[in-house]
Order: sequence, then structure tokens, then C-alpha cells
Amino acid sequence: QVQLVESGGGLVQAGDSLRLSCAASGRTLSRSILGWFRQAPGKEREFVAAISWSGGSPYYADSVKGRFTISRDNAKSTVYLQMISPRPEDTAVYYCAATTITQVRLWAFDSQYDYWGQGTQVTVSS
Repeated sequence: QVQLVESGGGLVQAGDSLRLSCAASGRTLSRSILGWFRQAPGKEREFVAAISWSGGSPYYADSVKGRFTISRDNAKSTVYLQMISPRPEDTAVYYCAATTITQVRLWAFDSQYDYWGQGTQVTVSS
């Protein structure tokens, strides 16, 4: 099992930076993929980014590519989502999730993730 706790959300102005954290723990963490998803009011949950705990290139949704960066600190068992120049349309509840599915093409599908955090609200004002 994997336990996930997000933090770092809040109110930010468009163009400012914000970093979300996901503290992870659990016996299967070393072979997990950690992903970030988000859900805006009235919309379906959508994929943002994912990274393997053991290494390899991260994977991004086209909507955030070049603006957001996912990274991990194995020593702190934490995954980060750095939001650079966020836009009002990035406003959503952001969730951290974990899966052991290794096929990169499946990382964008929330149904592939077994464990979820409680979410953290990000509001971007214009």
C-alpha cells in the first residue's frame, strides 16, 4: 500500500509560481509511479503529470507541458509539482496518486491508479 498526503495549495496570482508537495510512504513505493491529477468545478478529473519513483523521464499532459515540472526527492519520499506561470484555468483541486503500472501510455488514466491523496486546492487569480 501507499499513503499520500498533498500540501502547498493556496491562492496565487497568474504568473506567480507555486509548488505542490506529495509526501509518500508505503512498502510498494519503490516500484510506484506517482502522478498528479486535477479536477476543476463541474469538470472531470484530468491528468497533469507523472514520474516513476525509480527513474526515467517524466510524462506531462500537453496542457501543462513547459509550464509545470514534476520531480521527486527520494530521500524525503516526496514528489513535487512546480507550477510556473499558472493561469486561471489551472484552478482546481490537485490530487497525488500512485500506481504500479509501468506502461507510460497508461499513466494518463486515473483508473490505473490505486492510491489517492485527499487533494489540495489551487486557485489562480487573474
